[in-house]
Amino acid sequence: MKAANDIFTWIFQSGAIAWLFYFGIAIAKPWVDGKIKHAKTAQQREAWTLLEQVTMTTVNSLVSSDKSGPQKFAEASDQVQSYMADHGVHIDMKTVQSVVQAAYEQSPLTPTTEPTKKPDKLGQKEPDLVPDGKAKAIDPKEVA
Repeated sequence: MKAANDIFTWIFQSGAIAWLFYFGIAIAKPWVDGKIKHAKTAQQREAWTLLEQVTMTTVNSLVSSDKSGPQKFAEASDQVQSYMADHGVHIDMKTVQSVVQAAYEQSPLTPTTEPTKKPDKLGQKEPDLVPDGKAKAIDPKEVA
C-alpha cells in the first residue's frame, strides 16, 4: 500500500498528472469535435426530412380545398412554418416556400397540365405531359 501511495505522490508532485491531463484533452478534443459535427449534420438531415414530410402532408391536405392557388400556397407555407417552429426547428420563410412549391410540383394529387389547353402548332390536342410526368410521344401522322 505504501508503494502505491508513493507512486501516486510522485506522479502528482512531478507534474506528470498535469501532463497526462493535457495530453488526454489534446487527443480527445478532435474526436469530440468530430462527434459534435456528426450530430449537427444528422440533426439537420432529420429536420429537413421532417420539413419535407410535413410539407407534403400539408400540400396534400389543401389540394381539394375550395381556395385559389395563391391562397393554398400561403396557407401551406404558414402552416408548415408554424409546425416546424412549434417543434423547435426555425426555418426562414423563403426556404419553406421553396419546399412548398416543390411539394406542389411533386404531389400526385395536383394536376401537371392545364385542363383547357388549346392545340399547339403541331395540332396535338392532348396535353404535352401526362400525370406521371413523362412527355407524350409525337405521332408522325399528326406532324406530316
